[in-house]
Amino acid sequence: MDLDLIKIDLNLFTDRAVIKELGTLMEKKNYVKKSYVEAVLKREEKLPTGLNIGGTCVAIPHTDTVHVNDAAIAVARLNTPVKFHSMIDPIQELDVKLVFLLAVKNPKEQVDLLTKLMALFQNISVLKQIEIAANKETIAAIIDRVIC
Repeated sequence: MDLDLIKIDLNLFTDRAVIKELGTLMEKKNYVKKSYVEAVLKREEKLPTGLNIGGTCVAIPHTDTVHVNDAAIAVARLNTPVKFHSMIDPIQELDVKLVFLLAVKNPKEQVDLLTKLMALFQNISVLKQIEIAANKETIAAIIDRVIC
């Protein structure tokens, strides 16, 4: 986990703003191409990524590998929940507090990464640890423990 890609207590008010903020961080560090943010936004409109995990809502926006230079995950912990449409019921809006923006380089790795993230999301105590973590280092360590 690149600590520069973790934002704690972010104050943004739309899903688009969160995606742009995190995507810009990735672009500045050359993890993704200039086309990445717009591609994620377009994909999110058609295939939303919000998930309600036992009362905690998360989102995992991502896009095609053609927009990615190197694999990365950017994380935002939001002060105020932001509306993301549900992956399961796209009409439904969820109040998301944790966003995991994914940049996957190898399509074969995407399934593995999503499987590991789902395991993280199903562990409510781990999600709560991320929600209350005091610093970026703690969040990075939790995610590394689950994904690596």
